[in-house]
Amino acid sequence: MLAYPSFALLKENMPDTILVALVPQYTKEMAETCPWIDEVLIDPAPEAKWYSAPILAVLFRKEKFDAVITLYSRTRVGLAAFFARIPYRLAPATKFALVFYNRRLMQRRSRSEKPEYVYNEDVIRYFLGEQNIPIQKNPKPPFLHFEDQNIKERKIRFCESNHIGPKQALVFIHSGSGGSANNLSIKQYARLARTIKSEKGHVIVLTAGPGELGTAKTLSNQLNDIPHLIFESTEGLQNFAKQIQCANVFISGSTGPLHIAGALDVPTAAFYPRRRSATALRWLTLNSPEKRLSFSPDEMDQREEILDIDVEKAAHLISEKFLF
Repeated sequence: MLAYPSFALLKENMPDTILVALVPQYTKEMAETCPWIDEVLIDPAPEAKWYSAPILAVLFRKEKFDAVITLYSRTRVGLAAFFARIPYRLAPATKFALVFYNRRLMQRRSRSEKPEYVYNEDVIRYFLGEQNIPIQKNPKPPFLHFEDQNIKERKIRFCESNHIGPKQALVFIHSGSGGSANNLSIKQYARLARTIKSEKGHVIVLTAGPGELGTAKTLSNQLNDIPHLIFESTEGLQNFAKQIQCANVFISGSTGPLHIAGALDVPTAAFYPRRRSATALRWLTLNSPEKRLSFSPDEMDQREEILDIDVEKAAHLISEKFLF
């Protein structure tokens, strides 16, 4: 999701370019929703070791690319591009992979001095500069949208199918983490949900992706006395994204669904660790600045397992900013 602004920046300033995105199978649906991507190429073995590069090189040769831009350096991808003899090969100058690229941009992402999506955009800006193409368009949120139904109609349908009053706010809480970053505990999410207030009433929607239903049910058991429901995503990422679009606010740790909400320009409240590689700045969401809140522990701790955050205070801030 944090590559969407890069696709937009490239395509808006080089509209005649055919932009092909190499993605793993599980993100294919989201790549297909991106209006700036012309074709989606599925990586046959995204987790494979470097010695599988010749397989990927065969795909590259068939496409006859003029250039490859790797937003985050991978040895296997760089080696495949080299084997495929793609004339222009650009990547951040990190790790061993850089030897396979003939264009390199020094970034030092490990310092986490910028949001990840800005690091990605910087690679595109470097490419456009080398092509002598002035940047005349800087796309803004939302970076993800759907044409089949407007947001108001989608929310009405969601409320009707779940027996929710049309004036009630929808507070989505995604308690699963997918292992991507440390998260609040179930007890913390329960306290957060109980403390949230709204002007016209609200319903808590506990979302669950594949393998996360158990976590949502455990949280649900602690919310028996407040209005809530569980929404399990069983129809793919696009449908999940369409339901997220209904939220008045989407609350979670630093997860994929959080970044889908950000790309949709849905208001978000996110909980981040204080590890340098996982800070709120590094993994900033794509929504407009006024539509995001972030919370982190006061102290930097590389070993933290549970985030030491005052969730009652966070709930009050979320309520004031998004629900009144």
